[in-house]
Amino acid sequence: MLIDTHCHLADPAFAADLAEVLDRAWAAGVGQVVVIGESRTSAESALAMAAAEPRLVATAGVHPHDAHQWSPDSEAWLRELLQDARVVALGETGLDFHYDHSPRSLQHRAFEAQLALAAEASKPAVIHAREADDDVATILAAHADVTAILHSFSSGIGLLRAGLVLRHYVSFSGMVTFKNWRLDDAIRETPLDRLLLETDAPYLAPVPHRGKRNEPGYVRHVAEQVAAVRGMPVEELIAVTGENARRVFQLR
Repeated sequence: MLIDTHCHLADPAFAADLAEVLDRAWAAGVGQVVVIGESRTSAESALAMAAAEPRLVATAGVHPHDAHQWSPDSEAWLRELLQDARVVALGETGLDFHYDHSPRSLQHRAFEAQLALAAEASKPAVIHAREADDDVATILAAHADVTAILHSFSSGIGLLRAGLVLRHYVSFSGMVTFKNWRLDDAIRETPLDRLLLETDAPYLAPVPHRGKRNEPGYVRHVAEQVAAVRGMPVEELIAVTGENARRVFQLR
């Protein structure tokens, strides 16, 4: 099964034609989509979508950009939402030292608190890491009881290897099709049973849709490129990554 493991369907970019976007995804062979809830608003929208369409599941978390908003109320809200079976992971959470929209100390606080909630709920955590490889690796090592998904991987080989030592998963997006992509070695080094596919839609549309709005049906382009890098048939790659997604997110 072709599964888009990271898609922001609650983004306003999909407000006008969500039904058509999903119809195109199903027609392209996508069997399930993980709808990311990176804020309270988007998480509740993702959960509503999952309630209406069984091929959608949700995540819930607080993005590092909004870490300054983390509070006891956030923690209580997230703890409760993680009890819902349709919420299959926490996140996305992590660290972003590129934009630094929240102070780094507050990013650390929110990240570690959310990993503790993921452990409590026995659910994986979807990790955003940008220009913060060493800090992310250190924090993940301190929370080794949480299974992580290194989402839209474009970090250094050091973070990749630190994650793989802990048996975490690595998800690749449409960036693998870009002309400036330089991390084919990361695709080859990730064990097949740890490999995931995503779009990160509406962002990072793969070639041949570069520059346009991304959508979950385009995850097939990611699959084709990852399969080509690994020298394996695309349908085999789709089957393996689909099984990986079902395992880590405990999909039915």
